[in-house]
Amino acid sequence: MSRIVADGAAYEVRTGGSGPAVLLLHGFTGRGADWGPCLSALRRAHATVVVDLLGHGRSDAPADPGRHALERQAADLVSILGGLGIDHATVVGYSFGARLALRLVVDRPDVVTGLVLESPTAGIADPGQRDHRREEDAALADRIERDGIEAFVDTWWETTPVFAAERGLPGATRARLRAERMRNRPAGLAASLRGAGQGSMTPLHERLAAIDRPALVVAGELDPIGADRARTVAAAIPGARFACVAGAGHAPHRETPAVFRRLVLEFLQETAA
Repeated sequence: MSRIVADGAAYEVRTGGSGPAVLLLHGFTGRGADWGPCLSALRRAHATVVVDLLGHGRSDAPADPGRHALERQAADLVSILGGLGIDHATVVGYSFGARLALRLVVDRPDVVTGLVLESPTAGIADPGQRDHRREEDAALADRIERDGIEAFVDTWWETTPVFAAERGLPGATRARLRAERMRNRPAGLAASLRGAGQGSMTPLHERLAAIDRPALVVAGELDPIGADRARTVAAAIPGARFACVAGAGHAPHRETPAVFRRLVLEFLQETAA
């Protein structure tokens, strides 16, 4: 583990393995450790770079929501990779991390060799709906700061329909996942929501057609909304492949890890060839 400073903010970064680089970006309330079940398989042939995003895990949590903006964090990732001597990488992003991966590839396509987007969205195109989501994100951020992480996780986050499939995970797995979420800081998650939530994200729908990197888009068949959003993203990126995972919801990498690993490894092998 190491701390790497980018534009004044310190990120927790974990590296391992050797070979072509793979950058892994977690979802909201997550941290780099979420990718643990995938790392040993990836590291047999790749160098992995796992980052705690701002406001999460052990990385800094700037009070200014603007510092959490996807544009700023995408630039930070370029700096982090450069500091590690890495010119380009395949980027694997889940949910919030997938939105950040899209921001990175449209801003700096030279740094990205391929994309694996798990449960992605390109943002909210309608300005009115985007404003409404921004208000919802702000209200939720206020709630996290007021009530704390435990109340947020137990009475809101883990009870949303998006995560219904997680309730079928083994008890030990659910307990570990909850413990990881509980290690976040209220101020960090709140600032992330205000600055990098879907309501604050610049929509990228019109820029997807210009992406000329190999892409795999993964979604779970049980994801009530995300599967359709993911299909839309896949259809808009030229040549992108879409994989709908049976028995999984919003987080196939947690709910069906063996299937997710196989999809990612096959994609990496195909793009290398």
